[in-house]
Amino acid sequence: MQVIVTIVHILVCIILILVVLLQAGRGANMGAVFGGSSQTIFGTSGPGTFLGKVTTVVAIIFMLTSLSLTYFSLQKGSPSLKKASRAPIERPAPTPTVPQAPTK
Repeated sequence: MQVIVTIVHILVCIILILVVLLQAGRGANMGAVFGGSSQTIFGTSGPGTFLGKVTTVVAIIFMLTSLSLTYFSLQKGSPSLKKASRAPIERPAPTPTVPQAPTK
């Protein structure tokens, strides 16, 4: 199950990168400030574009796969954590040496 989620996560990462790079930046309309365009820069831009909606869906899938991979890693645990959680080895207490009484 973890392998499938990892493969989906990697594919979603690549798709998310491509979708974000395909979108026009918000600063692309900054040249319209001096050109007298009727579009607003910081106001509402109307209904969301198709790429904007795809970005939202892919980002949600990315977050869900990230959370599920985190859950899997916590359930599995790392070997270093398992070694640290072992009970310490008990060693027997040293026997006290009693000095012998001097013989007459």
